Amino acid sequence: MPVRIRSVNLTMGRRCIFSKILQRPTLVLNRNWQPVHVATVARALVLLWNESARVVDPSDYQTYTWEDWSKLRPAEGERFIQAVRFRLRVPEVISLTDYDRLPAATVSFSRRNIFKRDHYTCQYCGQQPGMEELTLDHVIPRAQGGISRWDNGVLACLECNKQKADRTPEQAKMRLKRKPVQPGWNLQYAVHQQRIESWSKFVSAAYWTVELEK
Repeated sequence: MPVRIRSVNLTMGRRCIFSKILQRPTLVLNRNWQPVHVATVARALVLLWNESARVVDPSDYQTYTWEDWSKLRPAEGERFIQAVRFRLRVPEVISLTDYDRLPAATVSFSRRNIFKRDHYTCQYCGQQPGMEELTLDHVIPRAQGGISRWDNGVLACLECNKQKADRTPEQAKMRLKRKPVQPGWNLQYAVHQQRIESWSKFVSAAYWTVELEK
């Protein structure tokens, strides 16, 4: 079944594979080649087609327009999208042509961002019971003067939160899986579980340790 992305008609034999490829992450850089966002491959191709972005080849930093990119043939084993008349390589990094704004310098302390930083995982037992069974726990309880901030807030499952109660982890004899810290960069880049090596030339090592939003 053909799938249309704006004016680009794309088709694949297996719809599930096609959908997964289009939903893969593509790193988005601003005009100064600073990471500002993550888009899906589908969105990246729309931006490329509309001349709002260019593909960046991380191997040699060469940039490509839609016309240039569509002429390149995938290497052996490289992911591609089967278009009507050609195979289109999957872009991993693109650069916006008219956007030079910087990413946010700080990350707001919120329940949603805590969930992303802690990978939806209880920081005491390591389980992932689902959002409904997780809550924000103050490492140093508010009853003992603890405040709501990045280095004093972690996710805890309801059972661990009840067991800890108004005690510190030491008092409750419960060990944290990792020390809570404030993310040092914009929460934009790690909702996708897979590691994309080509991003390492543009994104700091914090990418691999911080869970971020779609």
